[in-house]
Amino acid sequence: MERILKQRDRLLGISARLIGVVCAGASFVLLVLSDPRPGLLLLVAPGYAVLILALVRIGSTRAIAWPAVALVAGLVTAALARLGTLGAFDGLLGQAGPFPIPTGSVDAVRLLLAGAIAAVAIVLTLSLGRMIVLLGAFIATLATAVVLFAGDTALGFVGFSILAGWTGLTIAGFVLSAGVLRAARRVSSIGRAHRSERQASETEAQRRQGARLLHDTVLATLTLLAHSGVGVSRDALRRQAGDDARLLRQLRLSPTPITMGQGQSDGEGDADGLKSDSLQAVRARFERLGLDVSWHGAGTVSLRPDRLDAFLLALSECLENVRRHSGVGEAHVTITDDEASVRALVTDNGVGFEPAAVPAGKLGYRESIVGRIEEAGGTARVFSAQGSGTTVVLEMPR
Repeated sequence: MERILKQRDRLLGISARLIGVVCAGASFVLLVLSDPRPGLLLLVAPGYAVLILALVRIGSTRAIAWPAVALVAGLVTAALARLGTLGAFDGLLGQAGPFPIPTGSVDAVRLLLAGAIAAVAIVLTLSLGRMIVLLGAFIATLATAVVLFAGDTALGFVGFSILAGWTGLTIAGFVLSAGVLRAARRVSSIGRAHRSERQASETEAQRRQGARLLHDTVLATLTLLAHSGVGVSRDALRRQAGDDARLLRQLRLSPTPITMGQGQSDGEGDADGLKSDSLQAVRARFERLGLDVSWHGAGTVSLRPDRLDAFLLALSECLENVRRHSGVGEAHVTITDDEASVRALVTDNGVGFEPAAVPAGKLGYRESIVGRIEEAGGTARVFSAQGSGTTVVLEMPR
């Protein structure tokens, strides 16, 4: 919020500087065109210079001193310009009179009082103390105009211009300040919504990861036990149950449990930050479970750790589906790779299925294979039909 307030102050300062400098410059040009006497211009030029300097500093600092300097310099300059055009300094300037009063000088003084000086109102709307200063500055400006134009028919027009200029610029200060704060609140609200959405997404991702891991390991083992472990030795079941128990402990103690691609003794990292795994964990698991898997192609997989985990777990689930649903005891896995990606082709000659007919609640196909691979940046394609076996193509970029 402090940063937003600084940006608000900077915006108000720049606005005051821009309006004030433009009005002061226009006033000086108008005075030069209406009364080009060198003596008068030399008299008022320092005042204009100090006024413009103060206005420039208003846009660079929040100090209250610079609006005060701008006010004093502007009022003094306005008085010198008005009195000079009336001939009050002719003797001092060595000029012979009388001179006709130039009508353009009235507009020059009006621009000073209602524009250049009034620009400080923009930066005097930030607090109650500054608003008190603002009221005092307005009264001083109006009083100066009354004194300078006493008895002149232009007094009413000048007074109205001062009232309109100060009121309009004060309102502009309030509107700009309120707009910045409103935008800041909206940005903050959007930020909170984004953080909430991100937290919800992360929670959902963790939930889905946990559900996938439970489905791929614990639930698979329980299903096997429910069928009395047909085709699987007692030692294999005991070892699989021990692995599942370790996974459950990891899920309870850590939101990111160690998975198949982590902690393997044969996994080594290369110079590009990739991780190689010999697929030994997958092979050993399905050897224990009695599935005859023929492995072809590359004997290792080299991927980043997160992509390696997704790839190996999706491959493992493909083989689990073959074991549980294909009706055959044999599968073929072909691993190929190149500089851009790693691919696995898993085929069986089993009963097959219709991918489009898989219910949305089935985790094994939609989540443990397709969802897991796609979340890691890869693709999974399934080709199958009733009675024609199944082919799954997994592709993961490096």
